[in-house]
Amino acid sequence: MLRRLCAVGVVVGLSLGGLIGCEQAPEHRFTIAVIPDTQNYLDYLHQKNEGFPIDAVAQFYAQMNYIAQNARSRGGDIAFVTSVGDVWQHATMGIDAAHQAAGHTAISDDHIPAALRPDDRARTVEMPAAIDGYNLLKGVVPFSVAPGNHDYDGFWLSAQHPPEPPKNPYGQVHYNGLSNFVSVFGAESAFFRDEEYYVGSFNGGADSATVFTAGGYSFLHIALEMQPADDVLAWAQSMMDAYPGRPTIISMHEFLNTKAERKPSVYLNLKTIHSEHNDPEDIWRKLIRPNDQVFLVLSGHFHGQARRMDVNEAGHAVHQLLSDYQDRRQSYLDAGGDPKAPFSAVGDGWMRLMQFDFSGATPRLTVRTYSTHYEQFARDHEAYVAHYRDHEQPGMSDADFIAEDEFTLDLDDFTQRFGAPSDDRF
Repeated sequence: MLRRLCAVGVVVGLSLGGLIGCEQAPEHRFTIAVIPDTQNYLDYLHQKNEGFPIDAVAQFYAQMNYIAQNARSRGGDIAFVTSVGDVWQHATMGIDAAHQAAGHTAISDDHIPAALRPDDRARTVEMPAAIDGYNLLKGVVPFSVAPGNHDYDGFWLSAQHPPEPPKNPYGQVHYNGLSNFVSVFGAESAFFRDEEYYVGSFNGGADSATVFTAGGYSFLHIALEMQPADDVLAWAQSMMDAYPGRPTIISMHEFLNTKAERKPSVYLNLKTIHSEHNDPEDIWRKLIRPNDQVFLVLSGHFHGQARRMDVNEAGHAVHQLLSDYQDRRQSYLDAGGDPKAPFSAVGDGWMRLMQFDFSGATPRLTVRTYSTHYEQFARDHEAYVAHYRDHEQPGMSDADFIAEDEFTLDLDDFTQRFGAPSDDRF
């Protein structure tokens, strides 16, 4: 049974240990929910009708329902939701004519595992499931979705870059097109076309800007496509110019890896997405570091968690956080799944809850990681390290592994940059 944190007029037993309490949240405290890669929940192969031991999509719906039931509009303190991409698993097409004409040659589908092979069930099963899940948030809490590599229309492996077992057993991955993503989450989609908080878009809504007010501040949030070209970065700059001085959060699929480095995946040939793509370090240098209003960057893609802080050109802190739990499969094993089966991870319901507290002299951001499947936080789950550490961060101590998912950051320079919290901003 789903356990709610807060409900109007109801006090329940579960709390976030000070993160989200069961009384109405103070005016200067609120939470942002971060939805990590959900592709394995929505994968049509990860459902009982395909012989999988569980309906993985149920974990996705549980996450979305949990967020909705703990939204500020329903008495909780979740004021905003951001997804860092890879919403669904499969592309719906292989190599396109333009790339064939440019000399790209795709490896045959026989070489590509079914878990990765383009399949139209992305349109008939996975995308409808995404719509059903996000419909639980519509009209309840402002939200944003950034596209990941699995959300692209086309996927193929190139004969020009053959497999290199065991380092890269499938070859180099190529992607193109975001029409599927735009049809679900674009500017003219049912989710966003009438929403006042949705204030800007580019490439049909593959990139988007939203605003929300919480904690005595008005925030700008920008969602970027993966490895965006210069014209996308110019659009993002235009949105910050249109909303100057607002504390700004940027979400994108790929930014930090699990070593807290701003390096792209070595297996993805992203020049097939953009001829002039920008990798994470380019984005930092061109967009984030010069703009003092950006204080937080969120990302997924790399399986695990990491964080780092760098100072921008004004000498102020920019916190960068990775969270991606898609490779966790204990719930699959608990249901009797074959431990030797490849592509059997689901995610186990884990997601990030980030509470901002502007009520004290020093603003703070407290990050905790919660599973709607286990109904526990990482620090409270007694098997957390045993289940996940050796696969995600081998060699890390128990305490350090949990500390990557449960931590507090002092936002020492926040009020210097953005002023004191004010109820006038509401």
